[in-house]
Amino acid sequence: MDEELESLRKKRLQELQQQAALQEDLQEEQQKQFEEQKKVVLRGILTNDARQRLGRIKIVRPDVAEAIENQLIMFAQSGQIKNQIDDKQLQMLLKKIIPKKHDIKIKRG
Repeated sequence: MDEELESLRKKRLQELQQQAALQEDLQEEQQKQFEEQKKVVLRGILTNDARQRLGRIKIVRPDVAEAIENQLIMFAQSGQIKNQIDDKQLQMLLKKIIPKKHDIKIKRG
């Protein structure tokens, strides 16, 4: 009886592990599809120079790049973007998103 119960437990554990692995694979696939769709939209709304700048920002500050990408996609979906965004326009957007560094100067008398 104990062996039967143990065998059922092992079988159930294997089933749960397989389900978890399948769900993880599905989530990874969905994430890949989402990223690919994002690339397609960004390719349509950014010029080559702007895309290259965004790529460089992604290397240095991935959180900022993600925020910019999401904002650009929202603008595109809401119809606020009429023409492709060039490098200068992207720089202006970056200045709005990236907080300015405040220099602290201490004067000694």
